[in-house]
Amino acid sequence: MQRLLALKNFYAFAKALSPWLLLTWVALLAYGVIGGLVWAPADYQQGEAFRIIYVHVPSAFLSLGIYTAMAMMAAIHLIWRVKLATIWIAASVPIGASFTFLALLTGALWGKPMWGTWWVWDARLTSELVLLFLYLGYIALHRAMPRPDMAERAGSLLILIGVVNVPIVHFSVTWWYTLHQGPTLSRFAKPAMAPEMLMPLLAMIAAFGVFYVWLALLCARNACLARESTSTWVQEEVINNA
Repeated sequence: MQRLLALKNFYAFAKALSPWLLLTWVALLAYGVIGGLVWAPADYQQGEAFRIIYVHVPSAFLSLGIYTAMAMMAAIHLIWRVKLATIWIAASVPIGASFTFLALLTGALWGKPMWGTWWVWDARLTSELVLLFLYLGYIALHRAMPRPDMAERAGSLLILIGVVNVPIVHFSVTWWYTLHQGPTLSRFAKPAMAPEMLMPLLAMIAAFGVFYVWLALLCARNACLARESTSTWVQEEVINNA
């Protein structure tokens, strides 16, 4: 593990893993899109409008998952001062913010025909909006700090404070009465969706997750090169790729 945490070794590992992640993402995305848009039947209540879940649910799932991963990296950074942890956080923040915004946008697009309005101050929607503000707050705080080390510490503290919102988002539909529908994916003993609808949804969640890891690795690789720009291994890498 210590060898992998070295930026040189992590860069080599990420470079070797990236093509396989890209192929996996393409395969999962193809199955999810075809299965969700072609093979899955229309919902008996929502009609064709239900198909937006194949973007909305994975986006919402990743918005929480990425923030949880960032919180873990923030704790590792504050406790053990691991440089790679801050690199991963910096790579994850814009991706997580994008998924959160996409979840809110697709939710609004679904809510207009289903609820008759683009937005309600529902517990799930409001807590998801707070999550977006936490992502954006990290970006603003990081840019406002005069030194990178101060920005990384302050950002890690903000992430750990904000992680309390993650269970609020997840359990809001069971803790309070909300317009948002209740949990479906957690009910594996008695699924609320037909298999021909559920399997493409799971594939899309996996595809979004693989895409996040692939894109974060790409950003982290670039950050490793920037941080170690004066190192011999970086200069050799640049020469080999020239």
